[in-house]
Amino acid sequence: MNTSRRCLFLTTIIRDCLAAVHAIFNHFTSYNMVYTIDLTGGTVVVTGGNRGIGYAISEAAASAGANIAILFHSHPKAHEAAETLAKKHGVKVKAYQADVGDSKLVKETIDKIEKDLGTPITGLAANAGVSVVKPATELTTEDFHKVFNANVLGAFNVSQAVAQYWIQRQKKGSIVITSSMSSNIFYNSSKGAVTNMVKGLAAEWAPHGIRVNALEPGFCETEQTSGMDSKIRDWQAASVPLRRFSKPQEQGDAALWLLSDKATYVTGAGYLVDGGFSAY
Repeated sequence: MNTSRRCLFLTTIIRDCLAAVHAIFNHFTSYNMVYTIDLTGGTVVVTGGNRGIGYAISEAAASAGANIAILFHSHPKAHEAAETLAKKHGVKVKAYQADVGDSKLVKETIDKIEKDLGTPITGLAANAGVSVVKPATELTTEDFHKVFNANVLGAFNVSQAVAQYWIQRQKKGSIVITSSMSSNIFYNSSKGAVTNMVKGLAAEWAPHGIRVNALEPGFCETEQTSGMDSKIRDWQAASVPLRRFSKPQEQGDAALWLLSDKATYVTGAGYLVDGGFSAY
């Protein structure tokens, strides 16, 4: 083979190799683009979205381009949290004070959101909840109603209001309700009710294209757990196969996936994000 033919041969090989590398690069680049979660053009409603796991869900959705409507009960820094999210992610965020146990107020609030933020509601994270920490022998009827009114009725009220919003407009949507793996008596009972309510709502609303799932967090680093006795906290962390509490962002990322169009065949399910705790 003479020199000119050898050069042509090598040039052809190099060209073909570069073309193959380029094709592979384009394949993986396009693959990543397809699986990027983008909520731009919609609004995600997050109850209790101003702190803890709720704030992490708000931030995850905002980072994906969604406008955020935070429903809060009485936290003094809710509006400040909304402003922080808006500035950080360049989206619209508005905080609404609303008792989720008041169905009339919840519906009135949901009806305002699209006009206020300029984008339709596309997702709901029903995260608001309360707990009463007492020995079972000291719990009262009032304690029961306080917990179930917020955790069960509240989750239902906001889910119902958002579902009505979608059905009236013939739109699809995703609802994620925060449940739990376990806790004290009334709280744990209320979350058991929530997990089963999710299944019923998912079955009834599926024909409308509305998905309903439960996020079931394990031990998590929040304002509440940061004040725990260190010995109790260490004991709890040691009981988790991953040997630590989750970060709020890890719960937020799981909720984001359920809210997104990457989970369109997922409904009526409970997702444990507990570091393997329930595997024992």
